[in-house]
Amino acid sequence: MQKWEGKLAANPNNLIFVVDDDDGFRSFIVELLENAGYQTDDFASGSLVLAAAISMQPAAVVLDVQLPDLNGYEVCRELRDRHGDAITIIFVSGERMDPLDRTAGLLLGADDYLVKPVDPGEFIARVRRLVDPQPIEASVTNGLDSLTKREHEILDLLAEGHQQDEIASELVISPKTVATHIQHILGKLDVRSRAQAVAVVLRRR
Repeated sequence: MQKWEGKLAANPNNLIFVVDDDDGFRSFIVELLENAGYQTDDFASGSLVLAAAISMQPAAVVLDVQLPDLNGYEVCRELRDRHGDAITIIFVSGERMDPLDRTAGLLLGADDYLVKPVDPGEFIARVRRLVDPQPIEASVTNGLDSLTKREHEILDLLAEGHQQDEIASELVISPKTVATHIQHILGKLDVRSRAQAVAVVLRRR
């Protein structure tokens, strides 16, 4: 059984707990976060992370919904009862993927809800937006303001985690047209990737 001993030098403002019973996915998320400069501790169950959160309050918790003992919703409620809004909570799920599941997670107090598999760039962008909010530069604001109504629709759908084909279906346009709009969006925002564009709109929100 995993036992949490903590990291003596951990900086709580830079510490993120990763909670998932899938060893491979948990290791993947830990590697992403540590490569982005965060400290991490990881756990395979809800009871373990709740015990750890008594000794050390992290800046954020990346939390799977389906866990072997307490489920993610129960862990989220307990963390909110203890710490209020002081901890960022990000749900990640490979099973509870319907819009109603996302809505339930957000209503319970989560700050974000992502669906597996996660895009590495988008995941880190969302974490940074929540944990390390930065002021928006005037040039970025001007870029967002220059987007057309259709471009705003596409960018919002990207920020919600939709893929190009899904956006095309949602807006009743071709995937090629979506790709063209995305290229225009990247140019206007002066960014190189979709993940960076998503980070811009999430920071503004």
